[in-house]
Amino acid sequence: MPLYTLNINNNSFEVEVNKGTSLLWVLREHLGLTGTKYSCGIAQCGSCTIHIDQKPMRACILTVENFAMGQKILTIEGLSEKGEHPVQKAWIKTQAPQCGYCQSGQIMQAVALLKEKPKPSREEIKSYMNGILCRCGTYMRILEAIEIASEENSAIN
Repeated sequence: MPLYTLNINNNSFEVEVNKGTSLLWVLREHLGLTGTKYSCGIAQCGSCTIHIDQKPMRACILTVENFAMGQKILTIEGLSEKGEHPVQKAWIKTQAPQCGYCQSGQIMQAVALLKEKPKPSREEIKSYMNGILCRCGTYMRILEAIEIASEENSAIN
C-alpha cells in the first residue's frame, strides 16, 4: 500500500491506504476526523463538504492520490478549536441544526461563500448553497445564519 502525506487542518498526517481510497474514508476511518459526514456517496447532497485549497469540494468522490497530495485540506474540525468561528456562532444563534447530520457540510459551504463574497445578497446565498441537502428542511434558519455571519465578515477571512 502506498503512503500518503496529507496537510489537514494545518497538520501533517501520513496514511497508508490503497490507491483509489476515498478522501472521506481517510478522514473518517483512518484519521478519526468524523465531522465530515457520509451520506449519498455521489457528491449530490453536500454532507461531506470540505475545503481543498480554500475551495469547497465533496470528499466522498475525491481519491486520496488525485486530489489531496500537497494541497491544504480543511475539515469542520479545523475551522476553530472550540466552535468559535463566526459561521458556527451564527448557526448556534439561529438554532439552524435540527438533526444536525448535514450541518458540517452546510457550514463548510457557507464559509467558502463568505470567503468568496463577504456580503452576499439573499439570492446569492440561495444560489451558492443550492445542492447542500438538509433533510430536516432548516433552510430558512441556515439562510439567516449566513446573513448574520456575513455581518462579521472581517473575522471570516
